[in-house]
Amino acid sequence: MLFAALFFLAAAAVIVYFMKYLSEVVQARVRLGQDEAYRARASQAALAEMHGRLVTVEKNLREVE
Repeated sequence: MLFAALFFLAAAAVIVYFMKYLSEVVQARVRLGQDEAYRARASQAALAEMHGRLVTVEKNLREVE
């Protein structure tokens, strides 16, 4: 009887530890995906800003000519 109680207590501890580990892995993957999406959006925003500046420079050069 004592063996069964200790076995279930140890099994519960292992299950809780495994669930905590699995939760951390899933959270890390989600964070990684969010970071990649943020980098992609930041890159697109930077390109759009550079394009806008280039258009302004071209316009100013045409006015000077």
